[in-house]
Amino acid sequence: MHKHPSALGVATALKPAAPVTLIRPQAAARAARFFAEKFPGRSLYAVKANPSPDLLVTLWESGITHYDVASIAEVRLVARTLPDAKLCFMHPVKAEEAIFEAYHSHGVRTFSLDTIDELEKIMRATNDATDLELCVRLRVSSEHSELSLASKFGAELGETRDLLMATRQAADALGICFHVGSQAMSPVAYTNAIERVRAAIVDAAVTVDIIDVGGGFPSLYPGMEPPELEHYFTAIHRGFESLPVSYSSELWCEPGRALSAEYSSVVVRVERRRGKELYITDGAYGALFDAAHLGWRFPVALLREEDSAADLEGFSFYGPTCDDMDHMVGPFMLPDDVKVGDYIEIGMLGAYGAAMRTGFNGFTSDAVIEVEDEPMASLYAEPVPARRLATVIKLG
Repeated sequence: MHKHPSALGVATALKPAAPVTLIRPQAAARAARFFAEKFPGRSLYAVKANPSPDLLVTLWESGITHYDVASIAEVRLVARTLPDAKLCFMHPVKAEEAIFEAYHSHGVRTFSLDTIDELEKIMRATNDATDLELCVRLRVSSEHSELSLASKFGAELGETRDLLMATRQAADALGICFHVGSQAMSPVAYTNAIERVRAAIVDAAVTVDIIDVGGGFPSLYPGMEPPELEHYFTAIHRGFESLPVSYSSELWCEPGRALSAEYSSVVVRVERRRGKELYITDGAYGALFDAAHLGWRFPVALLREEDSAADLEGFSFYGPTCDDMDHMVGPFMLPDDVKVGDYIEIGMLGAYGAAMRTGFNGFTSDAVIEVEDEPMASLYAEPVPARRLATVIKLG
C-alpha cells in the first residue's frame, strides 16, 4: 500500500482522476485504545461499519479483541483475519445454516435473538449445545439518535418474560442487549435503555451474566457535535451499577462508527461547477451513500497549496453516475472560488463509506493510500490545525 504524508500531498503530487480513499491507521488505533482503556467493560467492534482487514488488524493490535459480526461472511472474514478473536454473532435473525457453520466451523458461541423461534433455531443448529452465550435483544427508543434502529429488531417488554426464562434455561450465559440507534447525541439514550433492561430483569426474575449496551456511540460531523464520550461511559456505568445483576454480570458495548469514522476519507476532483453545484468523482453509489440518502453532512476541505481567501459558501454535490439520485444536498462549506480541476477531501468516511461502495454505472475505485496527517475532525485528538478548521467545520 502506498503511503503519503498528507491529503494535500496526494492531491498535488498524484492528481488522481478517480476517487482515492485515504486511510489513517493512527486515528483508528487511538480510538480503539480510548475504548479499551476508558469504557468500563468490554468493547466489541461492529464489523459492519467497516470490514477492511487492515482496519480489523489495527483495532486488534490496539486492544480490541471481541468482534460483533452480523453475517456468515463477516464471521469468515474475521476468523480468517484474526484467528484468536472472539466472534459474537449479534444479528437477531440468522439463517440456520449460518448458525451451524459459525458454531461448528468457527468456534462462535455468542448469539443474539429476540424471539422463541430464533432460540429454537439456534438450539437446533448447535445440536442443543451447553456452552452458549445467548443475548436477548430488547427494543428500546431511538429518540436521541440521528438514525433509528427501533423498528426492525428487539422484543417488547411484554414479550421478554417468557423469552428470558426460556433462554436462561438453554444458555450457559444469559445476556440482555439493545441498540439505541446510530449516532446517539445524548447519554440519556443509554440511561433510558438500561431502565428497560431493569424492568425486564425484574419481571422475569432471572440471573443475567452479560449486559450489552450495543452501539450508537457518536462521531463528530458538521452540525452534529456530541458530548464527550466520557459522559456516555459515566452514564452507562452508573446505570449498570444500579442493576440488580451488576455484581455478577459483564458489561459490553458494540462501537462501530466511533472506532472507524476517523479511519478514512476520500479525495475527489471537481469535474464541473454549475452555480453552487459541484460535479465530483464520487457519490451516492460510492462512499457518499449517507450524504445522498440520509442527508448526512461530512466535513470537507479544498486541497490547494495556497489557502483560498474567498468566503465559504454552501455547495451541493453531484456524483459521477448518470442517475439524478446521485446527489448530495449538503450544504458542504467550501471557498467560493472552487473550480473545475480542484481537489476536495471529504472526511469522516471510515464508518459505512467504504462498506457501502458499489461499482454502479462503472464508477468505482480501489485506490487506497495511507496518510500521516490528522483526520479532519476527531473526538480523540487535539483540535485540528486552524488552517483546516475553518474549511472543515464552519457551518452555513
